[in-house]
Amino acid sequence: MPDLLTLFCELCRIPSPPGKERLVADYVLAYLRELELDPQEDDSGPRVPSDSGNIVCRLPGAQEGGVPIMLCSHLDTVPPQGPIEPVVTDGIVRNATGTILGADNKAAIAAMLEAARRIVEEHRPHAGVELVFTTVEEVGLQGAKHLDLGSLEAKVGYVYDQAAPIGEVILGAPYHRELYASFIGRAAHSGIAPEEGRSAIVACARAIADFRLGRIDEETTANVGIVRGGVARNIVPGHCELEAEIRSHNEKTQLGLIEEMLESIAFAAEQSECRVETKLVEIYRGYRFKPDDLPVAIARDALASCGFEPKLGLTGGGADANVFNAGGLPCVNLSNGMAHIHSPEEEIAVDDLERMVGVTLALVDAARASGAD
Repeated sequence: MPDLLTLFCELCRIPSPPGKERLVADYVLAYLRELELDPQEDDSGPRVPSDSGNIVCRLPGAQEGGVPIMLCSHLDTVPPQGPIEPVVTDGIVRNATGTILGADNKAAIAAMLEAARRIVEEHRPHAGVELVFTTVEEVGLQGAKHLDLGSLEAKVGYVYDQAAPIGEVILGAPYHRELYASFIGRAAHSGIAPEEGRSAIVACARAIADFRLGRIDEETTANVGIVRGGVARNIVPGHCELEAEIRSHNEKTQLGLIEEMLESIAFAAEQSECRVETKLVEIYRGYRFKPDDLPVAIARDALASCGFEPKLGLTGGGADANVFNAGGLPCVNLSNGMAHIHSPEEEIAVDDLERMVGVTLALVDAARASGAD
């Protein structure tokens, strides 16, 4: 079987944008079957949609006592803008071709597969280990949302999906909702009969000008990321739409801010003599752990045993951990050393790939040594 660096580079070379994970899923399935394991692919693909389902693999040899754990990574990356050819320079893996490397989340896949190999070949004792590989994480955590959590035996879970030096443990992630608004005015020739028009762009601009955007407080952010409207310079625009997102670790604060924005949208439409249609979509729910909660305690023990000082913090982004926590499986997101993700500068140290294998094995050991309460 390939060594860890070769494994990682082979995974990175396989393009796997959201919904097109089939080739990398096949690689993962083949690797696990070569270990004489029995990975299962679920039927979520058409519903997500993706050309692959989620993959779940239970390692044999679980012993009584301790805490069964789940380890999770996602199969997709943000869409690459060209071929991926990993190169190693001064101990750092980067892509030579000017697009993403795919360390998010291929570094996690590689660490999980290599750790599984060592557990199997060394007959390493454990309290239960399940490997989960999800699809379409980069677009709303869709694969995880279609995973049957009831089929898992794990009591706690770990996702390696935080771009930071190894040692960071995410205690909480925000609630994330998206807001869509479509302003409907009346088109008219701007040079001949502008008074007959009702500008949807003006209505949209009035609403946005009234929004509170950016960092609202230490727990809350809001942004308008897309505005579309108009068809020509000489036509009063009859339609304009905006897309916004609101994130907060405090759901009450989030919902209050959304209500403000809806009121601003309605008022702007009325003042501009336009109609408006709105839609609110929950992308994922937030979560918050205490430092002594079981999944955090296991992670802290594992990291400390590997020589890392655990750093507890919050994030403004989401991961599959949000979905698992909302579904009743306590799941912590851990950093894995990747940097500059979603960009041509994406990179990871070769040493960090090996260190995350060590952390994975330490999680297995710490979970086996932990009490279920």
